[in-house]
Amino acid sequence: MEDYIKNLKNDLPAAIIVFLVAVPLCLGIALASLPPDMTEQFLFSGIIAGIVGGIIVGLLSGSQLGVSGPAAGLAVIVLNAITKLEQLHPGKGFQVFLMAVVIGGVFQVILGFARAGVIGYFFPNSVIKGMLAGIGIIIFKKQIPIAFGHKDFAGLMADSAAISTGTTVITVLSLVVLVLWEQKFMKNIKVFQLLQGPLVVVTVGVLLGTILTLDPAHFVSIPVAQNFSEFQAQFTTPDFSKYTDKFVWQTGLTIAIVASLETLLCLDATDKLDPLKRVAPANRELKAQGVGNIIAGLVGGLPVTQVIVRSSTNIQSGGRTKTSAIAHGVIMLICAALIPGLLNLIPLASLAAILFMVGYKLAKPELFKAMYNQGRTSFVPFVTTVAGIVLVDLLVGIGLGLAVAILFILYNNYKKPFLFDSSKHYQDGKVHLELAEDVTFINKASIQRTLTELPDGSKVVIDGSKTVNMDYDVTEIIQEFLEGAPYRNIEAEVIELNSEGVKNQFNQLQEAMQNINVSKNTG
Repeated sequence: MEDYIKNLKNDLPAAIIVFLVAVPLCLGIALASLPPDMTEQFLFSGIIAGIVGGIIVGLLSGSQLGVSGPAAGLAVIVLNAITKLEQLHPGKGFQVFLMAVVIGGVFQVILGFARAGVIGYFFPNSVIKGMLAGIGIIIFKKQIPIAFGHKDFAGLMADSAAISTGTTVITVLSLVVLVLWEQKFMKNIKVFQLLQGPLVVVTVGVLLGTILTLDPAHFVSIPVAQNFSEFQAQFTTPDFSKYTDKFVWQTGLTIAIVASLETLLCLDATDKLDPLKRVAPANRELKAQGVGNIIAGLVGGLPVTQVIVRSSTNIQSGGRTKTSAIAHGVIMLICAALIPGLLNLIPLASLAAILFMVGYKLAKPELFKAMYNQGRTSFVPFVTTVAGIVLVDLLVGIGLGLAVAILFILYNNYKKPFLFDSSKHYQDGKVHLELAEDVTFINKASIQRTLTELPDGSKVVIDGSKTVNMDYDVTEIIQEFLEGAPYRNIEAEVIELNSEGVKNQFNQLQEAMQNINVSKNTG
């Protein structure tokens, strides 16, 4: 508790910035997740997800800097599910979908208790860093039209002459402030350590937006309830009567799997960005996300995951503990209920400038250079992940990067099924082949080639003293070599392993050696 109190000076300003970034993201993801004819009625579902992700998941999570809310990675899945459910249950599609969200949350809690959080540790750092960089590029790219007063690139290209001067001025001045705040001499001034650059950007943006009289479309826009009844009506309950619908259960399972995978990857990425290098418990995070999705589904929210944009914004804004994530959810709830009109004074250009900096920090040129210097086994999966995320989507990019990383592992494993000790070879006149710890069928071709290319009349020692696992495929190849060795005048020796895991295989090889010796003596 003392640590949370001590860090309030960092966490509260960070919470405000995360809140300001989260509001348009929650609305944008809601727009992308809902069929066009439902956006007006259920747009508030994105805000609900942000509130639940901040308060509920924040309280239960073990991640100190992770921020949860509606995720872009789920938008297509949600849109397709709601569209199909609306066809199956006209007029009730969204309510039935909320039941699937609750089911997905239950599955996530089960995954947490089943200790499935270990899955995240099977993803190499090159893929995780590629994910961060790819998301950074997308964040940066998507803010370009907004910075000039357009909603998307199509609008900007179609009417590039109609660039909003006021919006462009706010974007440029905001970037100047943010860059200035990053300078070392500014960080050495105490007042600027307390006053975060993004907060200054939003304040200046509100003032300039009022003075320059921007078009209403260039501001944040959240639903404005005139009274408590209207605010209460923005929450929706699930339709549990369709519990026998197989597609509902299928959707719930899909949400659980995709949301859990995205959460675990973001959790690992957030840990890597944490200045204090803390490691969050993955299984606890799955349980927290599951409870969050159960509650989100019960009150009309979109499914939630831990999200890297808000998490990285939290870190870049100086957040130190989970207080910032929880506080951002509380602020969102209070503002959505009491002062939604005030939030609608914030220019989108100010938020675009903040996200420009977030995107740049995630995809710095220095990162690409560092990954290149690590060699192709790191750089190629990294670039593949980035390209896949930017050109297709998050999950495809991660899948492609992981596939390439696995191919490198298989290739390296193929090349190095054993160690060749040249010093021993020259000292005692024998070729020493020291088998690796794990020798699988992937190594068959390499071992076969090496044994075939050994010169006739040589002396060979096949050392399995360090081998823990060896496939029978490899045992057969070595056995065939031993059986053919006398015909090539090769003297072969096998060093047995004491490990129970491969003892049977080496016993077979020893028996083959004895049979060969008997045949030689008899002959």
